[in-house]
Amino acid sequence: MTRFRYRSQKGVEMENILEKIRDTKQDKTVGLIRIMIGIIILSTGVMKLLVPMLWNAWSGQLSAAHIPFHSFNLWFVPFAEIITGLLLISGFFSRLGSLILFFMMTVATYVHLTVHDPSLFPLQPEAPVMPLALIAAGAYVFWHGGGAWSRDLKSTRNL
Repeated sequence: MTRFRYRSQKGVEMENILEKIRDTKQDKTVGLIRIMIGIIILSTGVMKLLVPMLWNAWSGQLSAAHIPFHSFNLWFVPFAEIITGLLLISGFFSRLGSLILFFMMTVATYVHLTVHDPSLFPLQPEAPVMPLALIAAGAYVFWHGGGAWSRDLKSTRNL
């Protein structure tokens, strides 16, 4: 007995989009870059939440850069960094993780360029060196996909 399964055109299109987002190859260079930026982003989110000195610096950066919704962003961004870091480390929807990273690091670059108080950057230079490096690395992951050791690669093989 055969089963007939109806799929709407939108369902097929969405499935094709998800396939393209997760498409990747067994590329160890991309895999290493993805894991490294994931660890960096995960650790910055965790440190903002757990290290009082960094929490205070983070709060000061938001205020000095006039980022709206200070109280919301004070909590939201560290959790978003943790989730993005986990996405990148696992390689699950790596392109989506690198896109989120791009937006976070664009704002981080803005903060570095507008805040001129060195005490608000305790572990990094005032120049936006790290945000720009992460944008470049994230663009590489966005272009190539999750690479080796990624959940995306495992799903691509099962298609």
